[in-house]
Amino acid sequence: MDKLMNVIDKSKATWLPALLCLQSLTGFSQQLPANRWNAGKATINEKTTLRISDTTQWLVLKKEANPEQSAPDVVFDVKVPKAGIYEMITYATTTVSLPELIKKGPLPTAHIKIQIDQQRPTQRIVFDSWNHSLQTAGKFQLTGQPQKIKLWLPEGIRLGYIEWKEYQPPAVPEAAANYTPAIVPPKTRPRLWLNEQTLPVAKARLNKGENLPVWEKVKKTALIPFNFSFHPDKEMFYNDTIERTAETKAFYYLMTGDKKIGKEAVRIMTDYLSVLEFGNVKYGDITREVGRAIYKGSLVYDWCYDLLSPTQKQALYKNMMRLSMEMEIGWPPFDNSAINGHGNEAQVSRDLLAMSIAIYDEDPLPYKYTSYVILEQLVPMRKFEYQSPRHNQGVDYGAYRFGWEMHAAWLFYGMTGKPVFDENIKNLPDYWLYMRLPNGAMLHDGDVFNVNTNGKPFYWKQPQTMLLSYAYSNNPLIKGEFEREGGLPDNPVLFLLVNDPDLKAVTSPASLPLTKNFGPVLGSMIARTGWNNEPGSNDVIAAIKGGGYHFGNHQHADAGELQLFYHGMQVGCIGLYLSYGTPYDFNFNKRSISHSMMLARDPDEKLLFRTEANDGGSRFSQRFPVTPEETLSDPWFDYGKVRSSDFGPSKQAPSFSYFKADLTAAYTSKMSSYTRGFCFLNLGRTDVPAVVILTDDMTTSRPDFKKYWQINTLKAPVENGNGIVLHNELNGVEGKTFVEMLVPSAADRQTEILSGDKANSTFEFPYKVNSNKPEASAHRIMISPKAAHLQDRFLTVFQLTAADAAPLPLKFDQTSESYIITLADRITVMSNSTGFIRSAFTLNIPKDGKEYEVVLTGMTPGFWNVKGNRNFNAEVMPGKNTMVFKGTGGEYVITPGRVYETGK
Repeated sequence: MDKLMNVIDKSKATWLPALLCLQSLTGFSQQLPANRWNAGKATINEKTTLRISDTTQWLVLKKEANPEQSAPDVVFDVKVPKAGIYEMITYATTTVSLPELIKKGPLPTAHIKIQIDQQRPTQRIVFDSWNHSLQTAGKFQLTGQPQKIKLWLPEGIRLGYIEWKEYQPPAVPEAAANYTPAIVPPKTRPRLWLNEQTLPVAKARLNKGENLPVWEKVKKTALIPFNFSFHPDKEMFYNDTIERTAETKAFYYLMTGDKKIGKEAVRIMTDYLSVLEFGNVKYGDITREVGRAIYKGSLVYDWCYDLLSPTQKQALYKNMMRLSMEMEIGWPPFDNSAINGHGNEAQVSRDLLAMSIAIYDEDPLPYKYTSYVILEQLVPMRKFEYQSPRHNQGVDYGAYRFGWEMHAAWLFYGMTGKPVFDENIKNLPDYWLYMRLPNGAMLHDGDVFNVNTNGKPFYWKQPQTMLLSYAYSNNPLIKGEFEREGGLPDNPVLFLLVNDPDLKAVTSPASLPLTKNFGPVLGSMIARTGWNNEPGSNDVIAAIKGGGYHFGNHQHADAGELQLFYHGMQVGCIGLYLSYGTPYDFNFNKRSISHSMMLARDPDEKLLFRTEANDGGSRFSQRFPVTPEETLSDPWFDYGKVRSSDFGPSKQAPSFSYFKADLTAAYTSKMSSYTRGFCFLNLGRTDVPAVVILTDDMTTSRPDFKKYWQINTLKAPVENGNGIVLHNELNGVEGKTFVEMLVPSAADRQTEILSGDKANSTFEFPYKVNSNKPEASAHRIMISPKAAHLQDRFLTVFQLTAADAAPLPLKFDQTSESYIITLADRITVMSNSTGFIRSAFTLNIPKDGKEYEVVLTGMTPGFWNVKGNRNFNAEVMPGKNTMVFKGTGGEYVITPGRVYETGK
């Protein structure tokens, strides 16, 4: 044991498999459960098998044995207490010692062949790098009478025992058990995607516009005879080609009534599902493949319903229900939540929903459960969440999971002709239009997996989601995005089901306003200087986050994050999504420290969710709410509040975009109060196209909690006399960002720049990142006040400039309540605190003959008077807190309240 522990200590990467095996060994000789059969109870084939002993007995294949021989190596005589479904548990280890095995690298995967009485044999994993020695081989129907369990052992494995555990399906919530769906499938066929009324419409569209060449491709494929040879006594793993072929032929029958092709689809799918077996494979999120087989079987069942014999109908039903038990969400579908995580993917919203609609006449119970999950849980939650038209799981997982919700929306709509989701679901895809960058990628949000990995030109895409979205909402802008992403050539059937060729795509999003406020649930703003999403674009894109709620899983702890793009990423996130839940992922990638935002370190802050590093950031969460009521009532999910959001004067091409959020709730009780303010100025220039003004007012509960103002960048920053210069380039064109911190002064602050491996550290915890992406060798700029205070304020100006351009001269003034920045032909006033500007103050517009645009932000709601070269009253609206006017040189007095005296 000491030798084994030494190996474990020396290799953190491989300690877990060894430890688990060690733990299993220590409990092996304890009193046996009633339904466990150890090696001593087995009848062995002495030609092939040995029974060996150390502290217990093992069964092992002889070296000269032939694994392919027909007689089993081991037979257990088994009788369980009663008939039913049981899970078979196996315990096996390797013939090579664990220390030697660990030294060789990844643990091997070994399969055992199982046959119960005269049933079809099946292959199951008996040892692998996921679950190691203790495996759940799968679910089997046992009779409660004496049965023979025949096993064929793999080479290099010692079998210790098998065990039978009565299967317990997921518990059905009382509300679901008592649920009566208000919406049920019609009596007629088809029901999936189309109904009796819309089928003629789909047929009429086949030969129109962009549908015609796709239909010709489908016809050609459907008419090719498909030879699917199989043996009923041999199982097979999933085969995408078989599934696609059956779907295509079923669709062709639906569109043409060609019974020969329809019967071929039925035969292929019936035969395929009869031998399809996923075993106990768990790697690669195999539930997605399980669900896809159920979905394709459901399409054939529904579209070819009138061609099914009673035997085929029963076989399809039985095998789809059999497969549903193997899904991660389980059957009944209550093992996971459908609100977040893998349960919010295809399992319920497409696969089980499609199955339940298809088989409703034969068995209405599956529809009762799946419709409950979608209509009573998912639909109300999304109505609440999509008040903010962006996805809490970010650009990648958000697009992926939203695409499955769109399947649910379409399946209900196609079945009944009536929508079940709130209308705000139609607005969500605008999020991906605003996140798009000129290099083809997206602004960072959440865990990002859809990235350029080969150095070639890259364009982020999720065309299936865009297809379902534009077809559902008849949105020509999203159809334009679908076409820019290259369409969906690999799924012609889905395209023909929903695409309206009369809806003409709009190829440019230029009709959209340049700024988007995303509302209260996921507080954020994106401001752009243009919609030229080409690599040579001179556009600046800025994004700020803050306020709303935290929904866990792939959402990051990034309250207040700033991102700036100009000829490449200038300021942003440097985390990489390499693998879920690793130390790097939970302690750096998903945490605040990888983002451009404020940190405050409480050395005693409690760490949760398998984290080891205190990064000083906002609360990291893997919990998620499942109802609007829980979201609103549980303070854990409160991630701050949007105080102000406005842009103008033009709503189409605003010259300013303002956002302020109170982020106190996003942090633990170490934070007494914290607000971040943001103002984006679109200067309309080529040398300095945009400026960002950023304010932070942070008060911690103790002065010794060190505060860090942090921004992250991809290229090495350069310190100069006035601050820091960032830079990046795209297609050989460079852009720069001059970062000038005005508060605190240079004398009152200290700056640290971390690069490379040091940038990937979370203070005392370093993380090695094996990636050639620029984020792996990026830079973090951390600025801290030299002296410890309860309260610290920061004011920073970012000027984004062309490569050869100098930053514009900047004049800075402040009052007791405000900062005043004069730059170019703009004067911007921002509150310097967590509150709003309440008192009168004076502005001096330079007397240089220019007209200045004056933007007053952070103003207390109500009427204000401006007195200078002109005298007028203006109302500041709650939630916007802005005023804007133009003026020439002179003194202007801004006073709360209305004044009616004549002004000059």
